[in-house]
Amino acid sequence: MIVTERLTPDVFRLPIEKIRAGYKSDIYFARTKLILERDGRRDGVTMQIFQKHADAVIVGTDQTLAILHVGAGRYRDRARSLQLFERYLAAERRLYTAWLALPTLDWSAYEPIAREVYEISRELASLWEPAWRELTVRSLFDGEIAAPYEPVMHIEGEYAAFAHLETLYLGALAEGTRVATNTRDVVAAANGKPVIMFGARHQTHEAQAGSGYAAYIGGAIGVSTDEQGEWWGSKGLGTVPHALIAVYGGDTTVATLKFDEYINRSSDAVGHLTAKGTPEGHVNVTSLVDFQNDVVNTSLGVAHALGTRLWGVRVDTSESLVDRAILRELEERGGVAEGELRGVTPRLVELLRQALDRQGYPHVRIVASGGFDAEKIRRFETLGVPVDVYGVGSALVHGSGFDQTADIVRVEGRPLAKVGRGYIDSARLHVVDWRSLVGEADWARSSS
Repeated sequence: MIVTERLTPDVFRLPIEKIRAGYKSDIYFARTKLILERDGRRDGVTMQIFQKHADAVIVGTDQTLAILHVGAGRYRDRARSLQLFERYLAAERRLYTAWLALPTLDWSAYEPIAREVYEISRELASLWEPAWRELTVRSLFDGEIAAPYEPVMHIEGEYAAFAHLETLYLGALAEGTRVATNTRDVVAAANGKPVIMFGARHQTHEAQAGSGYAAYIGGAIGVSTDEQGEWWGSKGLGTVPHALIAVYGGDTTVATLKFDEYINRSSDAVGHLTAKGTPEGHVNVTSLVDFQNDVVNTSLGVAHALGTRLWGVRVDTSESLVDRAILRELEERGGVAEGELRGVTPRLVELLRQALDRQGYPHVRIVASGGFDAEKIRRFETLGVPVDVYGVGSALVHGSGFDQTADIVRVEGRPLAKVGRGYIDSARLHVVDWRSLVGEADWARSSS
């Protein structure tokens, strides 16, 4: 999916003070900026960004623009700004400690720390000279496909103004491109069937919003946390988890009935009301049915209890186990094994579909998860396995070969690059209209 309307910088809620101070940058880039500023070097350069993966789905361009928007520039008084930033870090830590004491902490004790953080941030902002308006950026849109070594973005402007930002924007592009490309490949393998991203537990929580957006660009129809859906206006999707079943004594049917009761049938359902207190809409009830390692009988029990209220069942059998339905079939055959036995197998899904249809529940969908990647999904689809939805986790967020590289390729308009690299013109890059991107109010403030 190509998104030609860019996400605005405010969407990303970036840690502005830490970005400007170089706190999140590889130290050699922060020191490069310091050297250039102290030596009075204001050379204009062309920075060229590319990657090496074949047919990569590029994501991270909008986040890169947001990083340039808040981070390109310089402090008028560097010594003063460094002192203030150290105070900011210390005050921020104290504020977090105080926050942990809420609600028992008295406001009179919390207020001065919060005010100190605010005042330091305000003084740092008053010392900052932004330079984003002086940068000329040409870039692909999120969702466009890039070939190996094809330029993803050109940034032109005074290098000292954005030297410290390379770590951040290359990281955003690498992470987004990896998840989007992996998701594109999984979605293609699924042959039109929906793919839900279950990747939150495979990354640190700070990566959720970016990875969820990248998965959406790659073609996933849903994610598992609200933050993963934040940038594109979605909410988390999910099933009855093993933990809830365990709390209800291992009874999947009871846990699913409770899920339906308190999420769909109760007026004060947690997570089911909007901030205004109005209903958010019906949540499809999908039961996780492998707790007892007997997905057929468990699914039938849940279907008997819920009837048409049951949207689907999710099969997530461990790759170390052989489901009881498979074991029963083996006994009927006299112990003769055919095909793979462990985990979520094509035969297990077929037995489940047959049982649901035979008992009058053709409306119940089958969600398959656990160890699925593009290769496994492709095999299931080739065999015609009756899966309705695929849930995919680690395969979407892991993988190598998605590194992004940035090189200075021109200095003051003259070709100048490391051996083996050089400026590559590209008619595919789109000129970034800063005024349209940031809005009239921000544009006016920056010119005053």
